[in-house]
Amino acid sequence: MGSRSELTGVGGCRAAEAQGRRVRMHGDRLRIAAAAACVAALALFGCARRGTPAEAGIRTQTLLVGNGADPADLDPQVVVAFTDTNIDYTLFEGLTKISPRTSLAEPDLAQGWEVSADGLVYTFHLRPNARWSNGDPVTADDFVYSFQRILTPSFAALYSYMLWPIRNAEAFNSGRITDFSLVGAKALDATTLRLTLERPTPYLPALASHSTWLPVHRPVIEKFGRMDEKGTAWTRPGNLVGNGAFTLAEWVPNARVAVVKNPLYWDAANTRLNRIEFYPIERPDVEDLNYRSGQLHMTYAIPMSKVDAYRSHEPVDLRVDHILTSFYLFINVTRPPVDNAKLRLALAHAVDREALSRDVTRGLYPPARCLTPLNCGGYTCRTQVSDDYAEARRLLAEAGYPGGRGLPQIEVQCYQTEVPLHMLEAIQAMWLRELGIRITIAQVEQKTLFQNQQDRNYTISFSAWTADYPDPLTFLGTMVTGGGNNWAGWSNREFDRLIADAANTPDNARRLELFQKAEALMLGEAPLIPIYYQPQVYAISPAVHGWTTNVVGFHEFNRVWLGK
Repeated sequence: MGSRSELTGVGGCRAAEAQGRRVRMHGDRLRIAAAAACVAALALFGCARRGTPAEAGIRTQTLLVGNGADPADLDPQVVVAFTDTNIDYTLFEGLTKISPRTSLAEPDLAQGWEVSADGLVYTFHLRPNARWSNGDPVTADDFVYSFQRILTPSFAALYSYMLWPIRNAEAFNSGRITDFSLVGAKALDATTLRLTLERPTPYLPALASHSTWLPVHRPVIEKFGRMDEKGTAWTRPGNLVGNGAFTLAEWVPNARVAVVKNPLYWDAANTRLNRIEFYPIERPDVEDLNYRSGQLHMTYAIPMSKVDAYRSHEPVDLRVDHILTSFYLFINVTRPPVDNAKLRLALAHAVDREALSRDVTRGLYPPARCLTPLNCGGYTCRTQVSDDYAEARRLLAEAGYPGGRGLPQIEVQCYQTEVPLHMLEAIQAMWLRELGIRITIAQVEQKTLFQNQQDRNYTISFSAWTADYPDPLTFLGTMVTGGGNNWAGWSNREFDRLIADAANTPDNARRLELFQKAEALMLGEAPLIPIYYQPQVYAISPAVHGWTTNVVGFHEFNRVWLGK
């Protein structure tokens, strides 16, 4: 994937090592980046190339994965980042999973389930041979305890609403009732879990695949703190007890997370990898260098500037997976001047999304003009935010800022990754040229970005959402008043009513129409600005076999193996 220079000798290798040392990384990432630069130089300058970690990994069945960002947490009932959850699904296993073939829910730790005729009672049957990594059996009581933990008001879980279809779950979560025995989650025996719902919820098996439904081990939770305490030492290596195909071996902040095969996993006989190492490399150019030099078997992303090279020279390494992910600009509607809806709408219309897709992503990322991705559970939003500079200028004048006059400079926070930064630089130019609006760009680490959004310590901020399950509710439900992921601070009672009615409607056609009205209403007030839909574009070695993905972006690592 590049020409080889005829320059040879030790000097070329030393120069590459020096260049590697200048990469600003911490701990082991510095070692990885330096080694990657040297190995790349060995190939480029004709030095003798030795065996790489990726080659060694084939022999030892050790998968080396670029994972984009350092975990903020590994507690499945706390994590909010896709990159954190990617690791959690190796350590924990829930009742169901989303099939990479059908995009429907299928058995996981639950080997099957029944639904009552009225759709209000689900009975899950757990695998009798399921074990925690310390040897304890996984029981229905473990799920009941886990549900109580995430719904406990003092735990303040952002994703607690994912369990609200269960009878009285929302009432307990909000503190209206305090007796958890009134919540519709019961262990009938060690392997039988009965869930009684508030209303028919035909998508419940898909909902149960979400990370918030993953069970936690009560003894280890309470050994290191209270049930409702976050950030305790239970998630550290040597302490964490999970029920997944792998167990936590290492967690070196800003360096790597390593998991190893769990011999007590119920399907351990079919788990072929011995170890997975996740590397939190936020810069795609550094990650790509690591991949090309044999430090990784796969990347989290690749630089857009390298897409054409992959297409031309290494198409087998280029992977483009369709997943339900939207990228948008969150707007803190509680903070002036963007508490002005007409100003927000002006900004939303003054974006040439076709140009962004073409010029920044080589056409790989489709432009987004609404929040919910196309064909999400059979739903495609009819309302679209237009790319209309004239309309934007009209709205800006009505907002009281004709030509941008009188409007202070606005800071926009952004990931430390290539595509969002380049998108935002292009938008910065569009807003200045067409509206006279000046913005500054502040790049921050992913976990800091998310924390700032949760605390509303921002004015405008890049954000993204990947479907929890293939249904429009997983996107639109995030924007209800007071919702744990409504980081825009937006509130609209009619929107809330439409979403609640959709959640309570068994008629799917009517349900989708309610979503149409709700999304149109939200887009009309612009608490967020849709920018693009993102497939997962990454590099993966031909040595990786059994690799699958699904529309929510997660992978069955216990089905992967390495070979020539």
